[in-house]
Amino acid sequence: MSSKSETLPVALAPGITVQRSTWPRRLKGLALPVLILVILEVVVRIGWLPSYQMPAPSEIAVTLTDLAEGALWKHISASLLRVLLGFAIGASLALVFAAWVGLSREAEAYLEPTFAGLRSIPSLAWVPLLLLWLGIDETSKIVLIAIGAFFPVYLNGVAAIRDIDRKLVEVGQMYGFSRTRLVRRILLPAALPGLFTGLRSGLSLAWMFLVAAELIAATKGLGYLLSDGRETSRPDIVLAAIIVLALLGKISDGLLAALEKRCLAWRDTFNGQGPEH
Repeated sequence: MSSKSETLPVALAPGITVQRSTWPRRLKGLALPVLILVILEVVVRIGWLPSYQMPAPSEIAVTLTDLAEGALWKHISASLLRVLLGFAIGASLALVFAAWVGLSREAEAYLEPTFAGLRSIPSLAWVPLLLLWLGIDETSKIVLIAIGAFFPVYLNGVAAIRDIDRKLVEVGQMYGFSRTRLVRRILLPAALPGLFTGLRSGLSLAWMFLVAAELIAATKGLGYLLSDGRETSRPDIVLAAIIVLALLGKISDGLLAALEKRCLAWRDTFNGQGPEH
């Protein structure tokens, strides 16, 4: 086993553990996608599904290869930059307001009714207003993505702070912790799991809002590629763009999940039981 392979400890007896590779578990996650691809390939090839509506996976692979040799990387870089900027802005503002509302009932009284109304507005309803205010350049797209990322991070942030055990705060106050030390030593570590849940949800919505922005007003990006495939009656291009979006979303969520695991390595939580149980 290489030094870089990830392992899991397996308890045999008190004080005795062995290491078990996680690769078999990861390979299980590929079983369903591979099965779906094989079934689709067979169904399309035998004519149960018309290829002009649902191309075979092999045809989509050829389209992806052709796009990769052309303008695909331009579309990926444009979309990725928009998501990163929009998510960074939206998540940063959300964390600030979540901390303010979570720690202050006075702030909650002023801000929560307004935020509750704003988060009920559908994503597409923002598009015409942002186009009128900000035009069709990058600013309107980034603002729309920031709006999408804001509310999941804000809601989970407030919930994470309010779910902190009151006894932990009372212990910190009993030991004379200042407000800053109380936040750094007790509130922040206790709220981190909920904050990471919000960040991952916000990143997922950022990708969704990106497509909404690029479908309407863009000359490049994966959303534009989706629209172009629809207008030219090329379902292979549409599906290729969807696959790229799924891969980018999975990779970005995986990076956040890895950061979460690193920051929360001190937790001793239940992670589910294996098949042997």
